[in-house]
Amino acid sequence: MTVRAHQVLTSVDAVAGYITYIDLVRDLIRDKEIIATSMKKEVDRVEKAVATALQGKSCAVVSSGDAGVYAMAGLVFEMCSRKEITLNRPGQNRENSGLTLEVVPGVPALCSAGALLGAPLTHDFAAVSLSDLLTPWEKIEKRIEAAAEADFVIALYNPKSRKRDWQLARARDILLKYRDPDTPAGIVINAMRPDETVLVTTLGGLHEHNVNMLTTVFIGNSATYTYQDFMITPRGYSEKYSLGKTGAG
Repeated sequence: MTVRAHQVLTSVDAVAGYITYIDLVRDLIRDKEIIATSMKKEVDRVEKAVATALQGKSCAVVSSGDAGVYAMAGLVFEMCSRKEITLNRPGQNRENSGLTLEVVPGVPALCSAGALLGAPLTHDFAAVSLSDLLTPWEKIEKRIEAAAEADFVIALYNPKSRKRDWQLARARDILLKYRDPDTPAGIVINAMRPDETVLVTTLGGLHEHNVNMLTTVFIGNSATYTYQDFMITPRGYSEKYSLGKTGAG
């Protein structure tokens, strides 16, 4: 959590969020009005949060990671635009009604899980969510195919749930058309939270490991390698500069 996120959570009147994420910050918000809903109730949650703000209360909509990365910031903006609500940035002095809306930066799984693995994203990368609840699977497959062919490092969000248990295997099959089975891959579950799991494996061995919705999967590009228990994607410095002695030191 960023310092600004902590400041906002402790200062607002109300907090809205998915019940699992509310539980993660409950110690900070015990004195707040809480708007909690279950999975697939995102629209209801944001509707109530916007209504709360229009009543004159300050309301934070919480997300896991960063609110702008596969999270709630977009839906908040969509709903405000559909309702034609005037939006002000923090610090703007406008003589009109409407809402002041601030998107507070967070720490996306790309960064938290990537840091635990080492340096898998030092060069160009793509992020793809394997959840087909809001995006047709055919479109997801095209994105995986394009990213694989272009040799991007790939971060896979939402790789598996209780009802979606085949998408990661299908993504692996697509990637194997373009990448060696020994391509380094990383699996991080509950990044920087209790029960954290960090594992470096290979693209070919992905199917041997359990993953869930709290997992981020990283697939290296053609230059990615492992050193001890870390996953490293070089940016190209060794091709331009001398990095000194090679081999173990």
